[in-house]
Amino acid sequence: MGDHKEQPLRVGAAVRRRRRSLELTLAVVAERSGLSVPFLSQIENDRARPSTGSLEKVADALRTTAVELLAAADPACSVDVVRAEVTEPVPGPEPHSRSLVRGHHQMHASEFTGDHDAGREFQYRNDQLMYVADGAVEIEAEGRAYRLGRGDTLYLTGGVRHRWRATVADTRVVVVAVAEHIEAVRDRDRGRKR
Repeated sequence: MGDHKEQPLRVGAAVRRRRRSLELTLAVVAERSGLSVPFLSQIENDRARPSTGSLEKVADALRTTAVELLAAADPACSVDVVRAEVTEPVPGPEPHSRSLVRGHHQMHASEFTGDHDAGREFQYRNDQLMYVADGAVEIEAEGRAYRLGRGDTLYLTGGVRHRWRATVADTRVVVVAVAEHIEAVRDRDRGRKR
């Protein structure tokens, strides 16, 4: 009761809008992402649903994040419940991520389960908070390594390059961030100049 109708996220329109705003062709995005033009066309027309890995490749090619593309996939709403995916068990060592917030909002949250590409570097425009719900992670940021266990958090100011990896099986990390479309960094800088 009070939930939105359970519908799969349709990211095609969000991918197309982002690609067009950057004035890129499907061929350029295909070259950058390593995915085929027909597959990208199917994604944009919601005839194919990309895996997490494919969506991250598309997001990287479009200079954004998978979370942002997913967030732009649904219209904004004032109250929304995102239910845990109890029907789809997460396989042991395989990484899994899910958006905890649907729609185009000022804040986004995602849950990452398992490990992912530890060599992948992240840099978000706005601030973010990483919370270790279960397990343990090692995070490299600003030339230092931080080890976090269950219940620990790490706050990263916008623009800080970082990478992280799970150091324990079945680790779950919740990342809460100010959305990329918000000009929080510019506002913060303006506040310092005063």
